[in-house]
Parts: sequence; C-alpha cells; structure tokens
Amino acid sequence: MSDSVILQDVKITVLTYLDAPDENSKDYDPVVPQVARTLRRLGHRVSVLGVHGDVKRLISGLSRRKPDLVFNLMEMFADNLFGDIPIAGMLDLIGVQYTGSGPGELYLSQDKALSKKLLSYEDILYPRFAVFNRDSELETGGNLRMPLFVKPLRSDASLGVSRKSLVHDALQLMKQVAFVRTELNDSAIAEEFIEGREFLVGVIGNSPPKALPPIEVDFSGLPEGAPKVLDSKAKWEERSAEYKGTKTIVATLPDELRARLQKVAVDAYRAVRVRDYGRVDLRLTDTGEIYVLEVNASCYLEKNSEFAMAAAAAGLDYPRLIERITNLAVERYNGKR
Repeated sequence: MSDSVILQDVKITVLTYLDAPDENSKDYDPVVPQVARTLRRLGHRVSVLGVHGDVKRLISGLSRRKPDLVFNLMEMFADNLFGDIPIAGMLDLIGVQYTGSGPGELYLSQDKALSKKLLSYEDILYPRFAVFNRDSELETGGNLRMPLFVKPLRSDASLGVSRKSLVHDALQLMKQVAFVRTELNDSAIAEEFIEGREFLVGVIGNSPPKALPPIEVDFSGLPEGAPKVLDSKAKWEERSAEYKGTKTIVATLPDELRARLQKVAVDAYRAVRVRDYGRVDLRLTDTGEIYVLEVNASCYLEKNSEFAMAAAAAGLDYPRLIERITNLAVERYNGKR
C-alpha cells in the first residue's frame, strides 16, 4: 500500500486507558478526541473505548464494537505504567488488529538497558551506563565517568527526571538511585551525560521506515546552571522556568548532518524493532558523534507534539499523518495474511 492509497469506511475503535462519559470529556488526553475526529473526517466509522483497569470490560467493549482496526492509544492500564505491553499482547491473543508496536517492541523500547544492548549489537553509539536493580544487583555497560544522569530504567515521559538527576559524585549518585527505587518503584539507570545538541527524530513506516525532519530542543532559555535536559518540569509544568526556558523547533541543518541524524534514527528504530511509527532521541557532540539516548515506540501523537511537528515539516499535515499510520497498520496485517 502506497502513501497515495486512501482507505475509507474502516470501522475503527480508538482505545485509551481512561474511562470517561464521552470522547469530549476533559478526563481524556487531548490526543484521543483529536485522533477520533480526524479519523471521522477521513471517512471512517469511529468509536472511542476508554477503560481504566477492567480487563473484562475492555474485552466486552471490543466484542460489541467488532472493529476492523484499533487505533491504540493505550499508554498504561489502571495504575500500571507498563500496562500498554500486556494490553498489546491481549489484542494479539483475541485477534484484534491495531496500530503501532506490539508487546515485544514496546518492552524492548521501554527497558533502556536492553535497548542499549541491541544498539551495541548494531554498532550504534549510546551513553555508557550502569543499572542499579531493585534487588541491589549492579549491571554495568562500560566504565563510567562523572557526571552521570540517573533516571528510571523503564518509565517514560521524563517521570522522576529533575535537576537532581544529573549527579557529580558517588553520594549524589546513590541518593538519586535510592529515590528512583523507593519513590518510583523502578530500577535506576545511570548514564554518562552527553554534552551537545539534542534532536528528536521521528520515524514512520515499516519496509522501509523513513525518518522525518529532525526537531531540535532549544535549551537557551533555561536558568543558569540548569542541566540541558527535558526534565518533568520542562515537559509538563507550564509555569516553571524549565518549561518556559525550553522549546522545540524544526532544525536548520546542513544536508549532510541531517542525513546522518536520520540514518542513525532509522538504524536505532530498526534495531529495537519498532513498527509503524516512533521517535528516536539523539545527542550530537561538538566532535560530531551522534549518540542515541532513547527509542520511543508508538510515541505521542497529539497534534502539537514533536512527532506531528516533524511530520508537518515533511509535508504530512495531521490528517495525513493519522491516515498514514492507519494505512501502515492495515498494510502490515494484510501482508501477514
């Protein structure tokens, strides 16, 4: 199926992790009504199914709707931040077709240490790291030099990431590791902090995947001394200095550098087996080395997100982006049959 093929009248259920009386409820993440309305404008029959933590209700809701395709926006389930993995597995088990990555791909991208091992196998640069498991075991991925950046091993959306995450000595390191273990109930990963420019590169497609134009994170407005990272305040607290001091822009780059960033992003996307769409976070050092920080399968699709911004820069407005992801999923299942 090419980009020019337009599917219409597909019965689609938009699946999300919150329960609300209707899709316009403020309880929903704004991406839910955005995707649902866009799919309707594209000519599809669309319903929204939001289930917070009831597996039986989820299965019965899908059984009643009998969708041709689920547009999967299930980021968690109940209070389980990693509930998107078993939900994808459940969709596989009951034979429901859905957009985005499956349980294996989601797990690979969420486990930051495991994904780095896959990158290592493909000779892709990544920050050296150590994992402090909750059972006190230590797993190292190279000899580390301070400063280190400490974050949860599996959580995303910058959960638990703050100015304190950048540590400069052993005492700070152990305090931050203890915080992640006790407050976030996760193992901690400590990575060498890579100084340089940060780029977010969206990738879309399966065979072959294509990189979108790089988005650069502009840290120039951060308070003096603040680490140049997108921490939880920079992402979510609109009144904070960190939020006001960072912005994302379509990067203006020489063709050769743009191509290098896009190649690394596609290589990382493939290494972690992401399907349909995702985003790869990169750091470019002063010496020109490109490090993969994270690979995000089934990344955030809100119309003002970095992924949508990159798609627009590539000529894919929001409706065409949602249409493309839908087509990719249908194509993938048709290919399997």
